[in-house]
Amino acid sequence: MSSPPVAPPGWSRWLVPPAALSVHLSIGQAYAWSVFKPPLESALHLDGTQSALPFQLAIVMLGLSAAFGGTLVERNGPRWAMTVALVCFSSGFLISALGAQTQQFWLIVLGYGFVGGIGLGIGYISPVSTLMKWFPDRPGMATGIAIMGFGGGALIASPWSAQMLESFGTDHSGIALAFLVHGLAYAVFMTLGVLLVRVPRPDGRTASGPRAAGGAQVSARGALRTPQFWFLWVVLCTNVTAGIGILEKAAPMITDFFADSSTPVSVSAAAGFVALLSAANMAGRIGWSSTSDLIGRKNIYRLYLGVGALMYLVLALFGDTSKPLFVLCALVVLSFYGGGFATVPAYLKDLFGTYQVGAIHGRLLTAWSTAGVLGPLIVNWIADRQEDAGRHGPALYGLSFSIMIGLLLVGFVANELIRPVHPRHHVPAPKEAPDVQREQPA
Repeated sequence: MSSPPVAPPGWSRWLVPPAALSVHLSIGQAYAWSVFKPPLESALHLDGTQSALPFQLAIVMLGLSAAFGGTLVERNGPRWAMTVALVCFSSGFLISALGAQTQQFWLIVLGYGFVGGIGLGIGYISPVSTLMKWFPDRPGMATGIAIMGFGGGALIASPWSAQMLESFGTDHSGIALAFLVHGLAYAVFMTLGVLLVRVPRPDGRTASGPRAAGGAQVSARGALRTPQFWFLWVVLCTNVTAGIGILEKAAPMITDFFADSSTPVSVSAAAGFVALLSAANMAGRIGWSSTSDLIGRKNIYRLYLGVGALMYLVLALFGDTSKPLFVLCALVVLSFYGGGFATVPAYLKDLFGTYQVGAIHGRLLTAWSTAGVLGPLIVNWIADRQEDAGRHGPALYGLSFSIMIGLLLVGFVANELIRPVHPRHHVPAPKEAPDVQREQPA
């Protein structure tokens, strides 16, 4: 696949975010996985930890494929990356459909987790560096618009998936048919992004060389040698672990918290809660990342990590006393979770420049891989052990929430330790004519 066509003169940069959104809204279905957990557990006789495996592996593969494929994405362009994402993500659903139909859970893990996870990673980073080159003046807003789609994907997929399961049935055949429809529909939708995406003209206004945006520029290899990269890795990992711990088990969690109340949470209401979390995730991505353009990246992460720890504390102490309080705290945590994802590319740009920011971003997403294992493992494993001990309701989650508070405080400290990158890591600027005007057409 050749790199995408270069945008002609006068082509609006505002056409790039919709192209990115078509991919991110599709792969954002991953956040609706919890809707499939109860049917899979019933149809294939799985426990909570087992039913989380496809999702966990998908997040692991997201980080690994982004890390190892980041340089290829930079080299081959966003159209190539979006095409790879389309093929892998859709194929993952088709393999999962076969696994559900034949009741072979390992095929679902392979399809959704491994193959689909590669599509997640390549698709996730596909537009990032391109958007920053189109929007050097507002990087937080630009990446927030695109990455908002990943958070918003479940807003569409959660009720859609629930409706399909209701129509097709929650046995293995119904789940298989739902997977099949997902794979085909997302293939069509992602094709729109493949056809629409363009790269900026290499005329100096959005050039991709070391001095494209001015200021310090650091290569992907050089970034790995800086403490700033690893502090930011810890920041992202802890923030993601805290958010994903709620998100992956959202539907069962709210059901457990209020199982003994006078008004237990129904299946449809639990699916609605997942959709609400997706809306907060999506809103946080554009809202908080745009705010970071105004108040700075370090300050916004202070908010994510510090207030996030406070929200977990409220959930642990008072979460079962009021449904509105439980929902509100969870929504705030998920808005910070989404905001952290959308802000981190701009944080990387501030620290390392735009020279190889896509590849650096890909390597940083290994933090997401780690969190994709830690978050669900902490919440599901502890809940399963507590259930085996005869406990139920909020008691299933007290210990895991305390662990999340500790992790968020570790991330807060790591954020405080981030300083500007030492000049010895900068890419030497080539001798060239002064930069030309870089103002972008609106």
